Amino acid sequence: MAEYNTEQFEKDCKALGVTLSDEQIRQFLKYFEMLVEWNEVMNLTAITEYDEVMKKHFVDSISLCKAYDVTQNKTVIDVGTGAGFPGLALKIAFPNLQVTLLDSLNKRINFLNEVISALGLTGVETIHGRAEDYAKPGKCREKYDLCVSRAVANLSTLSEYCLPFVKVGGKFISYKSEKITEEMNAAQHAVKILGGKTDGQVEFTLPDSDIYRNLFIITKEKSTPAKYPRKAGLPSKEPLS
Repeated sequence: MAEYNTEQFEKDCKALGVTLSDEQIRQFLKYFEMLVEWNEVMNLTAITEYDEVMKKHFVDSISLCKAYDVTQNKTVIDVGTGAGFPGLALKIAFPNLQVTLLDSLNKRINFLNEVISALGLTGVETIHGRAEDYAKPGKCREKYDLCVSRAVANLSTLSEYCLPFVKVGGKFISYKSEKITEEMNAAQHAVKILGGKTDGQVEFTLPDSDIYRNLFIITKEKSTPAKYPRKAGLPSKEPLS
């Protein structure tokens, strides 16, 4: 593995209250190398520069700790995980988490499986499939303490995809990169229908940067009605309002 200066990355993590071991840093560097290597043959990320990946993917993923107690042994599902952000980065930083990575593209799942194997991670699984299918009863419905997603979709659509996975009493946290007051107001009714309640947001900039981030928190108060999520495509074409 090539030599990398990890000083800024470690400093950023410490600013979030996270101190990584040498082994965890090695795992993040290996993850970075595999991401760049695989990105040459398939589209995983537009961000490939070392410093940018460390800040905008890894530190950004780890920033969940500003909104959720990641030191507990919780079950987490990352819906629409893509190249593993935030779910796989969270697993490396917080090994106590039991993580499921869900994505509809098998090529991405193959990449994630290779990374998991190369890093020797346990307590993490991948699922190739659509949220609409796996949130059904008998699959992964209401199995998780926490659902996270960095997927780009409006909050009403994301809530319909994600809340069905969450146990009553658990949380769905959406990673956003812009202020979403209007979107949040529009999603209130959808969140309620799905058994959730909006529980605030944590706004901040990533350490040593002016990159705005917003962790939007929804708590699951009661079971999601059986008809949600609706069939494939509908949550994004016709968001609940």
